[in-house]
Amino acid sequence: MTKPISETIEPIEVAIIGAGPAGLMAAEVLCAAGYKPVLFDAMPTPARKFLMAGKSGLNLTHSEPMPAFSERYGERSSEITAALKHFSPKDVRTWADKLGAHTFVGSSGRVFPKSFKGSPLLRAWLKRISASGGTLRPRHKWVGWNADGRHKFVTPHGEALISATATVFALGGTSWPKLGSDGCWQPHFRDQGIEIIPFRPANCGFECDWSTHFKGRFAGEPMKGAVLSFGQQRLKGDFVISEYGVEGSAIYSLSAPLRDAIEASGKAVLRLDLSPDRSEKQLMKSLSKPRGKRSVATHLKRTVNISGAKAGLLRELLTPSDFADPARLASAIKSLPLTLSRTRPITEAISTAGGIAFHSLNRDLMVKTLPGTFVAGEMLDWEAPTGGYLLTACFAQGKQAATGAIRFLKDQTK
Repeated sequence: MTKPISETIEPIEVAIIGAGPAGLMAAEVLCAAGYKPVLFDAMPTPARKFLMAGKSGLNLTHSEPMPAFSERYGERSSEITAALKHFSPKDVRTWADKLGAHTFVGSSGRVFPKSFKGSPLLRAWLKRISASGGTLRPRHKWVGWNADGRHKFVTPHGEALISATATVFALGGTSWPKLGSDGCWQPHFRDQGIEIIPFRPANCGFECDWSTHFKGRFAGEPMKGAVLSFGQQRLKGDFVISEYGVEGSAIYSLSAPLRDAIEASGKAVLRLDLSPDRSEKQLMKSLSKPRGKRSVATHLKRTVNISGAKAGLLRELLTPSDFADPARLASAIKSLPLTLSRTRPITEAISTAGGIAFHSLNRDLMVKTLPGTFVAGEMLDWEAPTGGYLLTACFAQGKQAATGAIRFLKDQTK
């Protein structure tokens, strides 16, 4: 599929810039329609973030009913629902099965390949695109348009210029820039008068002002079986105490409202129920038992089965007088306030919010002011929680943009 890098590239019918999930899906759709797209990517190999996601188990999509699935995209649910009509979660599973990456539904409803890995699926996918006429040109970093509208690329052999009748951009957001999504495309789009909502971290960790003792003792420790509450949202899940604060699946699920609160007021107070299976009254009764000569730590463990990181967190956030009062201690165990002061840097986030504003695009994801220019994936202003929602929407938008490009190309020949 890879062709030698050249400083001069002939005019092409359709270019795809960015060979991640959205770009590769666009290429597959165009190939199936009889076109021979050329994919350009800045990295030596394609879909690096996709492969990184697959290292811990490639979560392709989710099995929940479509109405609930669509609601996961929050304020952008209508825009993403339009994309999902092109490629639904059910279509994702059928597509993966046909590539030999047969899927199953995990206990949480998440859908994975049976191998759990992303590399076998990606190899089969690239092979199919290549066999259908798609061509990949690696180490071609897009650096904007020249005066006559041709694409400019920086390659190991110097600058390359190409013209394309239609172009699908799928260059990603700004998380994990070392894997290719560095956001360097933004100034070039702004120069064209296209509105870009500032990128913000999504599915990210948060910073807490831990004491030296606490982070030295508990950094890396899991916090299991707690119930997390923020605003109207409440969920049971696990997270991890880190040296800088907190991270992990339960934290990521609440990251959007937590981030928004920090942006609005400088902090977010997350409430933790460290003993969700007991009522406050039950806890108080157990904690009221005489402690005798036992230490506070031993008393907590024996009476209410709280130890390790949970006990450490109570010591970090409460005062000695709180521990001396069973009622106050029971109340804290059921609703411990954890203040989050900052999000972690966007380069560490799993994904991003922000990007090109949807009102700049038509229903085919074509830029209204740049006929023949389509955009898909994390370049656009939307976000999704973990659980397969991000990847499914990238696939769907890749197909949506490619379908629009096909319609545009056909119109040019009329």
